[in-house]
Order: sequence, then C-alpha cells, then structure tokens
Amino acid sequence: MDHLFKLVSKTHFIMTSFEEDETEETATCLHMTFYHPCQQDKMMFRCLNFCKREQVRADEMAKFGRDSNVCHYNLVDTRVSRIQFSLQFYRKLNSSEFCFEIKNMSKKTKLTVDQTELGYLNKVDLPWKCIICFGDYQILAEIQEGEAMDYFETHLHLAKVPILQERCLPSLQPVPEKGIFPSLSPSQGKSPIEIDENESC
Repeated sequence: MDHLFKLVSKTHFIMTSFEEDETEETATCLHMTFYHPCQQDKMMFRCLNFCKREQVRADEMAKFGRDSNVCHYNLVDTRVSRIQFSLQFYRKLNSSEFCFEIKNMSKKTKLTVDQTELGYLNKVDLPWKCIICFGDYQILAEIQEGEAMDYFETHLHLAKVPILQERCLPSLQPVPEKGIFPSLSPSQGKSPIEIDENESC
C-alpha cells in the first residue's frame, strides 16, 4: 500500500512540474545584429555581450551610446554620442501585444529606422524587423514575441558582412558631357548626417 501511495505521489509531482513548465511565460526578445566597416580594427563593439540573452526590466530604458556610466550597451567610439539612442518596452493600448519605441538621443547625428529619419528626440515604433542606421553603423533589429510583462530580453549578434550591402558601394551615375557631375539627390546618397572630418576609417 505504501509503495502504491509513493507511486501516485511521484506521478502527481511529475504532472504538476510538467504543468508548471508548460505555463511558464516566455519573454519578448529583441535580437540585434551589429555591423561597422571598421569593427575589426577599432573594436567598437568590444563591450557588448554577444551571443547571450540578457534580461532587462520592463520599466527600464535600454540605452546605447558612448557613456558606459549611462548606457548598458556601450559603443567604444569617440564619434558616437554619449547616448546615441534608447529603446522603451511597452504594451499597446487595449492589446496584449508588446512593442518597442526607439528614440534618437543624439543632437549631432540623425538616425534612420528603415526609411524613417529621426532627428534629436524624435521617436517611432520599432517595426518587427527593421534596419537601424547612424553614421557607418548598421543594426538589424528583429522582435521575437513573448508574454512576460515584467521584463524583456536582448540577444546581440555580430555581422561579418554589411547588413545593407548597397551602403558600402559608391553611387553609380552616368558620366555627363563636359565632365560635370550633378549633385547627389537625397535618393541617390545617404541621408545627411553630421560627422567629424576624421570619421573615415
């Protein structure tokens, strides 16, 4: 009889544990893949924790920039602003859907999210998959859905090749007569960005 009671108790414990595992919430995860043409020489990503998920409290703002005292995600580059941009986790009104809001915190450099250009303190909802650019930095952002409300996760990756291949190629234009080149229109070149004169690699 004791043996039967122990067997039933053990079975109940296994089922309870299985049920608890099944109901455990998964966190929304923001995957971010970084690229810079000088990353091997200048090691600007050396303070980022790649290939490991990190938990961030829902009431905290994820900040990216040069100042390691303020930004958890530190970019070791004097040309990067003290705080380059921030990400805020939130839930949509009357919805169970979780999203991120990105805000440009740099006064000197514009930031683009896909085709949307953000000036200082401009913000926009982060699409489920998009490319964030500022200066020569390229970041592929992808949101993996989850249910947890108290925190989200970040998972950083390093790209070996440009995320935007076309950004690394010169604009191809026909050679006009008399050797005079027309000025680039905004659609032919990069969006205007304030950069230092010594910004080239």
